[in-house]
Amino acid sequence: MFKREVKSIADVVAQFIREEGLETPLMQKRLIDAWEQVTGKVVARYTIDKFIKNQTLFVKMSNPALRADLQMMRTELTRKLNAAVGSQVIAEVRLI
Repeated sequence: MFKREVKSIADVVAQFIREEGLETPLMQKRLIDAWEQVTGKVVARYTIDKFIKNQTLFVKMSNPALRADLQMMRTELTRKLNAAVGSQVIAEVRLI
């Protein structure tokens, strides 16, 4: 008889994502989506745009005072955002 290796659907999907090179873009999307959860609704309301380039999260803010406050918390924001997705996705946050 044939001996088959049985894998769970989660394992098969994770392997497919890794093999197709989709793991990094998926983690980046999760990190961008975690912005409101990490910073709160007030900060998210003043956030115009977010994108990741070369392991840096760029966040465009509409309120200069809030941008200055968040500028002082960049290291903490980086740590909390990476923790929210469970992986080292970004190295820094830049507020523009």
